[in-house]
Formats: sequence, structure tokens, C-alpha cells
Amino acid sequence: MSAKLEALSQKMQDRFGDKIASSKLALGELTVEVAAADYREFMQALRDEPEFSFEELIDLCGVDYSTWGDGAWQGKRFAAVVHLLSIAHNVRLRVRVYADSDEFPAVDSVTALWTSANWFEREAFDLYGIAFVGHEDLRRILTDYGFIGHPFRKDFPISGHVEMRYDPDQGRVIYQPVTIEPRENTPRIVREDTYGDPSHG
Repeated sequence: MSAKLEALSQKMQDRFGDKIASSKLALGELTVEVAAADYREFMQALRDEPEFSFEELIDLCGVDYSTWGDGAWQGKRFAAVVHLLSIAHNVRLRVRVYADSDEFPAVDSVTALWTSANWFEREAFDLYGIAFVGHEDLRRILTDYGFIGHPFRKDFPISGHVEMRYDPDQGRVIYQPVTIEPRENTPRIVREDTYGDPSHG
């Protein structure tokens, strides 16, 4: 399999050249990174050109790298990671594209190329706030319509911003700011001076 992936990597390097920002073959998987400006055109070539023929998009997810490597990350914060499958060539490929802006992360949508990207892109938008430009129905898919923020971002508070409850006086569910005080759970640690000493049992 690694020989097939090495051949694919070389073929992609020959075809796309500088448009591939990085290429890494590790653990039996090939990962290529492209710039946001080249992403849509690159993905269309992967689908349409016979030497690649990636007919299926099998997964797409968002990633927040802000605390990756214990906070030592220096690059762009948000990325979309796509897993493609070529049935014709029996090979898989991972493509990563970083959003140019950390304040308003956005990359092109690939729903026009693979309809399976529809709900995946909506999920990445909902959970990470990554906007997919050109998506025809980009709205939340997992959180409630009144939800504030994006819960998979590393800086999102564990308790959230808003809580909902049933109000018997109003006879309906209402939303209100979170009333739980943030706290840090520290496990109780028991230390004994004689721990590990065989003479003390």
C-alpha cells in the first residue's frame, strides 16, 4: 500500500506542483495540504481527472489547532480535513485546508462536487464556526437554533453560555444565561509518608 501511496504522492506533485503546501506519508496514510485559494479547483481536479478519480467524499470535519501540542501551535487556527476514496484506484487520501482568518474562518464548499459533503460542512460550521462559501443551506445541524457560539472550539466554556429550562409561569421553555458558577475539579490526592514501604503493609 505504501508503494501505491508514494506513487500517488509523486503523481500529485507532478500535476499540482506548488499548489500542494505539504505532503506527508505516515502510518499508511497520505495527507496533503492546500491553500484555501486553491482548495476548490484542487478538489475538482481530484474528482474529475482520470489519474485521480476520487469519486467519494467519505468524511469532512473541522479542527481547532489553537491548543494543539500543549498550546505551542503557531500556525492558522482552523482547518477543514477531508477524506476521499478512489474506488477506481482503490486508494484513500486526506486533504487539509486551513482557513485564512482565525476571526472569521471560511473555506470554499465542495457540496457541488460531492453531495455527501452537505451535512459534514454543516456540522463543521455548527461546531467550529467554519463558514463554507457557496454552501446552499449552511445552518446549524446538531445544536439548537438559539444556541450561541460553537461548542467544539477550544475556548468554548464547558458549561456553555446559555441554559434552557421550562418556566411554569410562562408555560414554555425559556433561555437564560448560565447560572452555574465555573469551577475546576481537582481530584483529591492522598499521600502517605510510608506509601510503598513494605514494613508498613
